[in-house]
Amino acid sequence: MQFELTKEFLDDLRDAISEGRDTFLIETLEQLHPADIAEIFDKLKPGEGNYLFKLVPQEKSADVMIELDEDDREKLMATLTSKEIAQQVIDLIDSDDAADVIAELPKQKQGEVISHITDAEQQVAVSDLLRYDEDSAGGIMAKELVKVKRNWTIARSIREMRKQAEGVDQVYTIYVVDDEDRLVGKLSLKKLLFSSSSIKTLISDIYTEEELNYVTPDVSGEDCASLMEKYDLVALPVVDENMTLLGRITIDDVVDLIKEEAERDYQLASGISESVESDDSVWVLTRARLPWLLIGLLGGVLVAQVIGIFEVQLAKVAALMLFVPLIAAMGGNVGVQSSAIVVQGLANKSLDTSGIFIKLLKELAVASLNGLICGGVIFLYGLLFLDSMALSYTI
Repeated sequence: MQFELTKEFLDDLRDAISEGRDTFLIETLEQLHPADIAEIFDKLKPGEGNYLFKLVPQEKSADVMIELDEDDREKLMATLTSKEIAQQVIDLIDSDDAADVIAELPKQKQGEVISHITDAEQQVAVSDLLRYDEDSAGGIMAKELVKVKRNWTIARSIREMRKQAEGVDQVYTIYVVDDEDRLVGKLSLKKLLFSSSSIKTLISDIYTEEELNYVTPDVSGEDCASLMEKYDLVALPVVDENMTLLGRITIDDVVDLIKEEAERDYQLASGISESVESDDSVWVLTRARLPWLLIGLLGGVLVAQVIGIFEVQLAKVAALMLFVPLIAAMGGNVGVQSSAIVVQGLANKSLDTSGIFIKLLKELAVASLNGLICGGVIFLYGLLFLDSMALSYTI
């Protein structure tokens, strides 16, 4: 059953926090998914959220931290020591999520948190991931994966996979590498278990040698998302220039990235020049909105100048002034449609400079057809409700 955060439920939690009824709070938190707990945190005051987080079951605390909004997570981590962040969060999550969390910390605290990570492999993995840009393939990949060498037998591969799978939540694909750890192919779990009757069969006899889809660490996250969407991939390997397997990008990481890109595109289409939240400062919100408002203001000034040219005519036929707001509103609607199409083209990369003249002619044809249809409608209105035929033609 889907969790619904109601005002009554939230009031009960706040009362329990203020009264120190820890047993009730712990029992409530045990029944909730980490994403639901994160939703609760978004509605609580910082002090209430800090109190509640200390009661979150240890096996859920790291997942809750990941699900929190960036601002809520930043406030919560500010109340924790570097050792608490390392042992209560970083040690318990995948390397890609761990790197994202640490990247939000001040530079000095990043080093302190890394030094307190107890898992040596996790420490190395996180340090390595922090070298990459957060929106690149290297920045969103996870080091945890399952791989086998092509000269191993099925029996040995299964033994090694059991060890590797301890740190992997989902085994989407088994990657096949050579002795130098270079990616040479992939293998499904089904094929590993059922393609051969002997456990002594070599991986080289059963793995897939077809053309692989992979990316290098410097590829943008948006390109990774497009590649996974195009080929219906749930996981994408990341390799260096020598084809050495570095990590993998999973579908959940890409979904988060697509969501962020969609939000940015929507804000751009709405005339907001940077990513903002409702709780950002007045200066940040003003800075994001003002540039496009100024551009719109300039356009309005130009329209006013055009209207001024026909001042004499407008004074003679005052009825024309009634239609000025209508025409201005139509111009605004056209602007919204145009910006939406441009942003959509930029997002899906269908907008480029090739064949630009043909595209402009096509847009001109669309504009002309729409103009004729809308003009025809308003002309019919003029015939029915206006006394002057000349006024109807003019409009």
